[in-house]
Amino acid sequence: MLDMTTYRARPLLAIVLYNEKPCHISVSPKSSTFALTSSMANHQNTPFFLLDRKDVVLVKPSKPTPSGVLSLSSIDNSPTHECVCQTVHVFRSKVESAYYDDDDPACVIREALSQALVYYYPLAGKLNKRSDDGKLQINCTADGVPFLVATANNCQLSSLHYLDGIDPQLAKQFVFDFPCDQDHDSGNYNYHPLLLQVTKFSCGGFTIGMGLSHSVCDGSGAAQFFRALIELASGKSEPSVKPVWERERLIVGTSTDDQPLQLFVDKPCLAISPYFPTTDILHGCFYVSSESIETLKTSLTKECADGISCFTTVEVLGAYVWRSRFRALKLNSDGKTVFSLAVGIRNRLNSSPLPDGYYGNAFVSANVVLMGGELNEVLPLSKVAKLIKESKKVASNREYIMNSLVIFEKFRRLNIKMEACGASTILTDWRQLGFLQEEEVDIGGAKEEVNFIAVPLNIFVNVDLCLFLPPSKVDPSTKGGVRVLVSLPRAAMAKFQEEMDALKLGDDGACA
Repeated sequence: MLDMTTYRARPLLAIVLYNEKPCHISVSPKSSTFALTSSMANHQNTPFFLLDRKDVVLVKPSKPTPSGVLSLSSIDNSPTHECVCQTVHVFRSKVESAYYDDDDPACVIREALSQALVYYYPLAGKLNKRSDDGKLQINCTADGVPFLVATANNCQLSSLHYLDGIDPQLAKQFVFDFPCDQDHDSGNYNYHPLLLQVTKFSCGGFTIGMGLSHSVCDGSGAAQFFRALIELASGKSEPSVKPVWERERLIVGTSTDDQPLQLFVDKPCLAISPYFPTTDILHGCFYVSSESIETLKTSLTKECADGISCFTTVEVLGAYVWRSRFRALKLNSDGKTVFSLAVGIRNRLNSSPLPDGYYGNAFVSANVVLMGGELNEVLPLSKVAKLIKESKKVASNREYIMNSLVIFEKFRRLNIKMEACGASTILTDWRQLGFLQEEEVDIGGAKEEVNFIAVPLNIFVNVDLCLFLPPSKVDPSTKGGVRVLVSLPRAAMAKFQEEMDALKLGDDGACA
């Protein structure tokens, strides 16, 4: 039997704007029922519907689990990672039907979560900072994971186009935030590293909204946990990949305390945008077809005279997006601009790779620094893509990785958070993480995960961040393409749209 604690859901009142067209969310002060209408890109006939949220419960592990305190790695402890990343996963039902007690997806997912927490028991604890040195730790208390069930009354997922192209503010309704509590003795805050919301729709489909602390998991780790959850919900007796903690593998000692912090570029040298500072930020999602990507690869490969046989998608599209952001932000040509690509290191530690199942942060940044004029005017795009390719090789070196751990540790000690100014493009590629389930599932009548989206309001704390996502499976013709998520000042978004349209249309100047 599940062990659960119940919390009262809080009503919400908000007005969502998208392309200057409002989406209104209203709620009775005596309930937690939401009325929503929306104007989404390419889906102007979005229906009015009610979102009924139940009380939050704490789902605990189905069996006794180890107790104690677990430390986190030097990468986990970076102040930059102190945020909750939220994703929404969309499951389509093959047959439209009502829910019954034995196949209600919320009940199935809740039971699967309870089973998954036996393996991922740290996620049922509380995350906080040590009072002596400020390092993060997890108290494995088995308090449980906050779990919320919502119902979108009289609404089918197809009418929302399975959340493909959804307004970020509306997407926020399919995840939730949960308050932290404060220890009165130490003054430290304790918060849950994992939150889950299941939203059911009248068509028999549903969404799973997941909020997961970036301090505990990177994208690969989050995808690993999510796959385990789906496997258990589909009837498997255990996850196919067993989780491994071993955060001590990526901890550097105090012997580096006296070494000065050396960054790859000084802040005063960075290019400046006239659009910063600002709080008027827009989030955009741009689809790039597989044909456009292949055209770009072919063009840049032909442009190279030094024998490069091929470029990867992340190299050519990363170069293009970097330059497009530079132009959209009108950065000055005599300042420096930075491209940083997250490179996984799970299998890059030579004789001692991280074990299968490691779900902590395990990546470093591959960096390229150019003068603005070089990126925008002097260098051909093929040269920029080549520099990105070379930076990936450098970042795979063990010495580079260990030096990166030292930098992460110093960032924690000095409590340094990189401030966004537009001069950097920080790219994370989520296309190959396995978030979008390829095989059929059997959860409450749903047979297929057709989409997953990142909710940018929390993830995009840093407006320099850019995400590459796989296309949804709603439209088979989009297979092989890439969804590019960016966050930009409102004044810069139109120019970025123009740059992306040039790529889509095969403009001859796009590759120049």
